Amino acid sequence: MLGFRLPVAALTAVAAALVAPAVGVGMGALSASAATLNSTPISYQANPPAKFGFPAGKTTAFPTPSQCVAAVGLACYTPDEIRAGYDVPAADTGAGQTIVIVDAYGSPTVRQDLQVFDGKFGLPDPTLNIIYPGGAPVYNPLQHNSEIGWAEETSLDTQWAHSIAPAATIDLVIAANNLGNVLNKAEEYAVSHHLGNVMSMSFGAPEGEIKGGGNNLQLAQAHAIYQQAAQEGISVFASSGDSGATNGCVVPPPGPSQCYKAPNASYPASDPYVTAVGGTDLFLTDPVLPDVPSKYQSEWVWNDSVASQCPFGCTYGTFGATGGAPSLIFAAPSYQAGVTGKSMRTTSDVAYNASVYTAVMVYLGFLGGANNGFYFFGGTSEGAPQWAAIAALADAQAGHALGFLNPTLYAIGANSSEYASDFHDITVGNNGLNGYPGFSASTQQGYDLPTGWGSPDVANLITTLAS
Repeated sequence: MLGFRLPVAALTAVAAALVAPAVGVGMGALSASAATLNSTPISYQANPPAKFGFPAGKTTAFPTPSQCVAAVGLACYTPDEIRAGYDVPAADTGAGQTIVIVDAYGSPTVRQDLQVFDGKFGLPDPTLNIIYPGGAPVYNPLQHNSEIGWAEETSLDTQWAHSIAPAATIDLVIAANNLGNVLNKAEEYAVSHHLGNVMSMSFGAPEGEIKGGGNNLQLAQAHAIYQQAAQEGISVFASSGDSGATNGCVVPPPGPSQCYKAPNASYPASDPYVTAVGGTDLFLTDPVLPDVPSKYQSEWVWNDSVASQCPFGCTYGTFGATGGAPSLIFAAPSYQAGVTGKSMRTTSDVAYNASVYTAVMVYLGFLGGANNGFYFFGGTSEGAPQWAAIAALADAQAGHALGFLNPTLYAIGANSSEYASDFHDITVGNNGLNGYPGFSASTQQGYDLPTGWGSPDVANLITTLAS
């Protein structure tokens, strides 16, 4: 096993934190001594669903969402359209902030791809720092560890964090592979060096697949890192998963190594010190250029396997469904007390557009020849970097780091007037993928497992957070 371990003192601190009053975390088996922790590696996955869209040489104006639907059965959202739909103020750019993005393997063309993306959509090129705490891996798409999927994830993360906070610096921290100890090393580097006040992690592993559950050594290491991030004023976001409440049986593959018949959350989204981002189908009006931007119409829970939730005739079948489920490992933290009706920590906390049918566009330049171009992308991994960018906008408006956001987000949810202005409540749909068990959006205002408190009205939310 590759060599990253927190010292025994840090693991002891993890055990001590099991009753930490700040979030009321209950960890069950993690209270065991360091000597008895399970050392089985965790293998994290990042495979954002996507479909090819437009060749690299396309030079005409980008189609509107409705033009894309008419032509290919998928909406195609640009940065301007997403910013308008979620009410991101034009004057808020994230200047002076740094967004940390953690991925495995990286992409051989991430910098060039971002430049092509920026050129197409009129965005300024950011300061992009690429950091390899364990050494730079050699890109080899023939390996079995889904390196193409991770490269696609890297492009999605950087291009869309940049879209929401175009003046923020991006520190892209690349782990040499996708095993838990190596990704922990990358996260620990980012947190211990305090590279930025927000961090995004668009990857996960079903809790049901983590050997030892709460006794897994690598999970204990990760939990200690996220606790340290909270103590140091860093906001951490992770995607809730793309395979429904049970984290399995998505069609087409790849998915987890087995199908889970009972709901289980995705880790690290389920960690109580992390903000878990669930997924929606977002419907926007077409912009009327040059003066009328896209407008928000509605959203529902992302789940392609339910006919009534799969937009535009579901031309291409099932890409996935949002995660969101009770944790098998973590007890309900104090900020969820009286909210969820569950004794365990639940995901999601918040939501964002995630369906390939209501896709954002991402440029990929590493696939070669005619395969290079703009792709329709979805997945809850679309939401994590954009929520991190929203936190960067709030930090900039506040003039200081806002840090661990979950207690504040849940306090906003409990305030009916703030909640009504700051969030779009999702009231339609469920996340039971392909007939497996799931959870429904509440028809009453408030929290539900697939989408948490809902998606943001960014202008209002960052004003509330900053105040």
